[in-house]
Amino acid sequence: MKSLNKAREFESAAAAATNPDKRSTDHEKMEDAYNRALDQFTEALSNKGDMYQAWNNVGYIHLRLGAYAEALDDYNHTLALKADLLEAVEGRGEARMAVDRLEDAKADYMDLFNHDRPLADRLMGVMQKWVADHRANANGMRASDVDGFDKWLQERDGIARQSPAPGP
Repeated sequence: MKSLNKAREFESAAAAATNPDKRSTDHEKMEDAYNRALDQFTEALSNKGDMYQAWNNVGYIHLRLGAYAEALDDYNHTLALKADLLEAVEGRGEARMAVDRLEDAKADYMDLFNHDRPLADRLMGVMQKWVADHRANANGMRASDVDGFDKWLQERDGIARQSPAPGP
């Protein structure tokens, strides 16, 4: 966890850096720390493969490093071990967005919307960024698919604004 937390610190520092050299240095340190954490969690899982928290952290690391297919596998493994870990559902939704699996990501969003509104809101932000990114550069997606997904997002966002979050 120490390496993972250090990676998050470097990631925050890189995002906040205004100097391009500092941003680049922090980004390199972030990747090194994520890779170190990945090695440590992988070693732990080789000794005890049923630790859902470790699988969830490995999924998060793969997601942060851009290894989306691996992140999907990790989050699915996490959820096979602990089906109600909503943090893993959110992470899986982010990974699904990264590989353009829109229908699957919608299902993750709806699950979160019904059980954990802050996580649903976080995934909604990722989905909205996906739309903005794909409007700027389609990356092989048809404009009509981007438009249809955007329409779905706007409908969900409107419903979210009108619906109180579920209580504890």
